[in-house]
Amino acid sequence: MAVTDLSDDTFTDALAGSELAIVDFYAGWCGPCIMFGPKFKRISKDYPHITFFKVDGEHAPEARKTVTIDNLPYFGIYKNGEFVEGKSLSDEAKFREFVEAHFGKGDA
Repeated sequence: MAVTDLSDDTFTDALAGSELAIVDFYAGWCGPCIMFGPKFKRISKDYPHITFFKVDGEHAPEARKTVTIDNLPYFGIYKNGEFVEGKSLSDEAKFREFVEAHFGKGDA
C-alpha cells in the first residue's frame, strides 16, 4: 500500500476517513527518520488492511501537537480517526511487533 504524506490541512480528514492507520511523525533533519523512511514504505505493502501516513512535524506543527513525541521517529496508531498509542522506534522488528499488537499480522 502506498504511503501518503499529510499536512496540517489534510491530517484530520485523512485519519477520520481511515479505519486503521499508522502515522510516521518525522523530521527532515532526523537521521534515524531518514533511515527508516524506505523501510516504512516497504513495510506498508505487507499490511494492506492499514493506511500508512507520514507527517513532517516541522511543516505540520498542528498535527504534531496532537501527540506527545518523546523521540523520533515516532509512530502513532489510529483507529477510526482516534489516537490509540504512540511509540518511538527505529528497529524494523520492534516496529512490526508494535503494528501487529494493534492490527494483527500482515501479508509478510
